[in-house]
Amino acid sequence: LVRKALELLPGVGFVNAYGLTETSSTIAVLTPDDHRVALGSDDAAVAKRLGSVGQPVPSIEVQIRGEDGTVLGAGETGELFVRGEQVSGRYTGIGSVLDDQGWFPTKDVATLDEHGYLYIGGRSDDTIIRGGENIAPAEIEDVLVEHPHVHDCAVVGPEDPEWGQIIVAVVVPVPGADPRPEDLRDFVRAQLRGSRTPDRVVFRDELPTNATGKVLRRELVSELSPAAKEPA
Repeated sequence: LVRKALELLPGVGFVNAYGLTETSSTIAVLTPDDHRVALGSDDAAVAKRLGSVGQPVPSIEVQIRGEDGTVLGAGETGELFVRGEQVSGRYTGIGSVLDDQGWFPTKDVATLDEHGYLYIGGRSDDTIIRGGENIAPAEIEDVLVEHPHVHDCAVVGPEDPEWGQIIVAVVVPVPGADPRPEDLRDFVRAQLRGSRTPDRVVFRDELPTNATGKVLRRELVSELSPAAKEPA
């Protein structure tokens, strides 16, 4: 979508920023120059930056941590922690949630590449744990929406007795299109590791959302869970 917008509006300077209320807004920025360089690059790693939120601003430090709290390296996916003077991390009635070194847990799944570009993969609460492997739904969603027959999608992880959770892609097709589940699975498999391939693809006319447009993932999980299919 960003690539198409840049091609349609070549004279516009696009900016993508990431921040939270607890960080006093912006902590990472993908600048207009970043957008132009990524759009015009033949290097896949550089072109991929259009899907990032840019590099952290100078006043902010970032870490990607694994479940055991260890700091992960470039390209590894974990929870984003941030630190800096603009980071509050304090809540009424709760107090500070900063750790003893001043790091704030964002609860966002993220990856930092070798050049310091930050990729946000959704909320840690949405993480799918399939066979012991953590999978960020947004990673799969970002691929699926590039398929010409996919208008919108959400990837969720209903419970499964064998794997713990499975990957289910809920897809809203482009009007008039009739994509096959296996074609969409192949499309994902061609671009991501095999473990990211949806176990199932289901189709809907629209995704359930709240008043602000946020997808109601728990509603989808509930509909897709084994218990929901059992007769009363």
